[in-house]
Amino acid sequence: MPVEFFPALSAIPGLIHGFVTRIPGVAVDVDRAEALARLKPEHDRILTRDLGIDPASLWLAEQVHGERVSVCPPTEGVERLQPGSDGLATATPGEFLGIYVADCCAVWLVDPVRRACALVHSGKNGSALGIAPRAVGLMAERFGSRAADLTVQLSPCIRPPAYEIDFAARIREDCAAAGVPADQIHDPGVCT
Repeated sequence: MPVEFFPALSAIPGLIHGFVTRIPGVAVDVDRAEALARLKPEHDRILTRDLGIDPASLWLAEQVHGERVSVCPPTEGVERLQPGSDGLATATPGEFLGIYVADCCAVWLVDPVRRACALVHSGKNGSALGIAPRAVGLMAERFGSRAADLTVQLSPCIRPPAYEIDFAARIREDCAAAGVPADQIHDPGVCT
């Protein structure tokens, strides 16, 4: 199945999530724009079929390998791409967040109390810049979230010994330092 679900996120009532794995038969060994164009039709089918999500309700981040996390406004009929961002956040029901990762880490930060969530793209640069703890701070500022209430889920990503930098460890450490309890930070430990 091309979609993985994480038990920690599946346990949160009302939260729809999924991690789309590599899609057999879709060549992505081209520039980013062409790869995304090739993936879009299959991703749209997966969103609809496996997650029950209308692809038109999906927000995307431009993903510039930075630290910016943008709040997605509750609106319709607008371009649903947040330029210059590597993270997205919302507290609006029916708004869905999406990012693309290859070897970088997708990090979900979910507040089941305030019904808010963020999704960030964190690789070498984003992790060094602290994008995950920035999302914790943004959720506190914009939605009233408390770090102690958050559930954090990391996706599979590249790790040692396949890569010299253990940015998954950095993400876990930074989230804990931002006040997220260690037992609420989940990492499958899978290397891409």
